Parts: sequence; C-alpha cells; structure tokens
Amino acid sequence: MMLVAGSAGLAGCVSVNAPDKPIVIELNINIKQEVLYRLADDAGKAIEQNSGIF
Repeated sequence: MMLVAGSAGLAGCVSVNAPDKPIVIELNINIKQEVLYRLADDAGKAIEQNSGIF
C-alpha cells in the first residue's frame, strides 16, 4: 500500500490553458491550374463540336 501512495506523488500534473490570442490558420490554396485545365478541356471540346466555325 505504501508503494502505491509513493508512486502517486511522483505523477506529473498536466494543465491545459486556452491561448490569450485567437488561433489563426492560413490556407493558401492555388486552384489556378485546375481551373485552367478545365477551361482548356472545355475549349477543346467546343472546337471539336464546332469545327466548321474555326
């Protein structure tokens, strides 16, 4: 019993506190490549469907 009481005194104390400032997460996402790819694909299909115009 003395061993259990002694080991409890060695256990660390964990405290969790909220930060003073708000947490800011910056997400810089570049979607330009996907948009350009879709536009190029759509343009290619439009040219194929309307080959007489071009």
